[in-house]
Amino acid sequence: MTDARSGIERIVYGYAERVDAGDFVGMAALFRHATYKGGGPDDPGVVGAEAMLAIQEGIIRRYPDGTPRTKHVVTNLVIDADEEAGTASARSYFTVLQQVDEFPLQVVVAGRYHDRFERADDDWRLTERIILCDLIGDVSKHLAFDPFQAR
Repeated sequence: MTDARSGIERIVYGYAERVDAGDFVGMAALFRHATYKGGGPDDPGVVGAEAMLAIQEGIIRRYPDGTPRTKHVVTNLVIDADEEAGTASARSYFTVLQQVDEFPLQVVVAGRYHDRFERADDDWRLTERIILCDLIGDVSKHLAFDPFQAR
């Protein structure tokens, strides 16, 4: 059985690794039992891997190497787990850096992840991710839409 810290770290850091590698299918698989609220806590969200894959493929730009040319840096991970109940929550910060040929290396967005987890089949799985974007820079090379028009 995987302990909470190890299982949750693998999910939180694995999400960032998969997105940066352009592995949207692998990243979406993390959400097969989860709700994703990319617009904050008031966002009704979407549920499941297929919905998450559709969102990522629809909004994140990928470049000829198949990646979004980003690095998600996840820090300040705080995990609150109830091992007996098989439930947990976590909070972390994220910073997304990006660089493409016509776009020098820079931070494009920073914010927080608020996550919930449950233990199933002796391992941990994500049940909810709320993304809170605190700082938004130039995301024109990262997103296929203008986030300021959506407000």
